[in-house]
This record gives sequence, structure tokens and C-alpha cells, in this order.
Amino acid sequence: MRSTGIVRQVDNMGRVVIPKEIRRQLKIENGKDSFEIYMDGDKIVLRKFAPACIFCDSLIDTVNLSGHNVCVNCIEKLNGMKEQAE
Repeated sequence: MRSTGIVRQVDNMGRVVIPKEIRRQLKIENGKDSFEIYMDGDKIVLRKFAPACIFCDSLIDTVNLSGHNVCVNCIEKLNGMKEQAE
């Protein structure tokens, strides 16, 4: 992880502004993108939210099925299991 040299204060509501340069570089769109927030030891990590497959956590070729994201690869595996059961 590299330092950008940018320091921001936390406001009274607990908010921190992500600098415009970083938002632009990561293609973060105001009012559109969401973030996952988690801790890694003593660090707070923000990661741009991308809906992952509920079975394998893949972010590639996911589709929404009844409110759950499933990747095409897992759909093919489920179809194979269905054919074996028949």
C-alpha cells in the first residue's frame, strides 16, 4: 500500500471525504457507487462494492437470480448436478 500524502479529518458525523483525485483514478461515481467497509487488523478498508456469486465469490459474469448473485460457472455446475439427479 502506498501513501498518497493526503490527510483528511473525520467530521462531526463520522464522515471522511475521499479525495477527488482518488475517486477519479478508481472511477468512483458520486451517487452511484457503494463501498464495503471492513477491518484488517488496525486498518479500516474501503472496497468498491461489486456483487459477487453467493457460491464462489466470483465477480465475473454474475446474474441476479431471485435477489442472489450467481456466476455463469456456478449455474453450469448446478445444471450438471440437476442432470445427474434426473
